[in-house]
Amino acid sequence: MKVKQVPLNDLHEQLGAKMIPFAGFNMPVRYSSDREEHLTVRKKVGVFDVSHMGEFMIRGPHALDLIQWISSNDALALVNGQAQYACLPNEKGGIVDDLLIYRFLEDRYMLVVNASNIEKDWNWIKSQNKWDAQMEDVSDQLVLLAVQGPKAIETLQKLTEVDLSGIKFYHFKNGVLAGVEMVISATGYTGSGGFELYITKEDAPDVWNKIFDAGEEFGIKPIGLGSRDTLRLEKGYCLYGNDITDTTSPIEAGLGWVTKFTKDFVNAEGLKSQKEQGVKRKLVGFEMVDKGIPRQGYDLVNEGGDKIGEVTSGTMAPSLNKGIGMGYVTKDYSLSKSEIFVQVRGKNLKAQVVKLPFLK
Repeated sequence: MKVKQVPLNDLHEQLGAKMIPFAGFNMPVRYSSDREEHLTVRKKVGVFDVSHMGEFMIRGPHALDLIQWISSNDALALVNGQAQYACLPNEKGGIVDDLLIYRFLEDRYMLVVNASNIEKDWNWIKSQNKWDAQMEDVSDQLVLLAVQGPKAIETLQKLTEVDLSGIKFYHFKNGVLAGVEMVISATGYTGSGGFELYITKEDAPDVWNKIFDAGEEFGIKPIGLGSRDTLRLEKGYCLYGNDITDTTSPIEAGLGWVTKFTKDFVNAEGLKSQKEQGVKRKLVGFEMVDKGIPRQGYDLVNEGGDKIGEVTSGTMAPSLNKGIGMGYVTKDYSLSKSEIFVQVRGKNLKAQVVKLPFLK
C-alpha cells in the first residue's frame, strides 16, 4: 500500500521531524524528544499536524436520520456550532470507530474519523444510508492543526477577532484566523485545552507560520505523534486499534456515557442488554507500583499468576514520572485499588487499578 503524504509533509521534514508510516500516512512522530514535546503541551503550547484524520460531510433533510442510526450518542442534543464525541457501533457488539460529530446546520454535519479507518468508516456509513443522505469525503481537501496547551488561547487570540475564550469546550465557530476563513474548534485529544483548526490545504503553510510567530514568546513547538499518545493516555482517552476495536463494546470500554438508549441505533438492543446484565470484562486504568513500563500486548495476571487480561496501552507518563496503562480485566479486578500484576519479560510487576484520568 502506497504511503500518503499530508500537505505539510515537506515542512515537517525541513523542521527535522522523524517521519514514520502511520495509518497509511507519512507522519511526524517527533521533532526533539517525546518527553520534551509532551511537557511543552502540558505547560506551554504545541502544534500537531493531524491532517491524516478523515472528514465526511453529511448533508440534506435526512442527514440527522443517518447520523442518529450510525452513532451511539444522541446527535439530537446538538445545536449549531456544537460537537459531540461518539462511537459507530457494529452489529456484533464491537466498535467500527470512535469519532466527532460537528453540527453546522440542521441539515449539515461533519464527521471526523480516525485516519486508519477512513475507507472502512466510509463504506460502513454508506451501507447504512437507507435515507440517501448526501455524503462527501473531504479528507483530502483539509489540513487539521491541533494547537494545544495552556498558552494556546493567548497564541491564537493574536491572530483573530473571534473571542476564543467565548468558545466553550466541544463548541466551534466559523471565523477568520491568520487572515484565513476556517473552522475554529475548542476540541483536542490532549487534555491540556486548546483548539483544532480545519483549514484548506492551500492556506495551511501560511497559517502554520503565523501561529509559530504568534506563539514564539510562549515557547511554542511542533509536536509529533509520539507525545500525542502519552498526552491522551495520561487523560485516559481511548485510542482506536488499542483500547477500542471491532471486538470491544462501548459498555466494556467505559463509553456508556456516549451510548444513549433514548433512540434506536445499530445494535442498540444488544448493547442495552449488555448494560443491564453487566459485562464480564472492563477497560481499566492502572498505575505501576513496582518499577517498570507496561506495553500493549503484555499479559495482566493476578497474584497467583492466572491471566486476567491484557494491556491495551501503556507508557512511562512524563507528567507523573511513573508507568501507567490501560487494559481489559475480568470484572472481579476492575474495581479501583484492585491489585494486579503486569508480566514484563517473565517477571510479574505489581500495579494498582485507579480511577481515570491518571492526570487530574
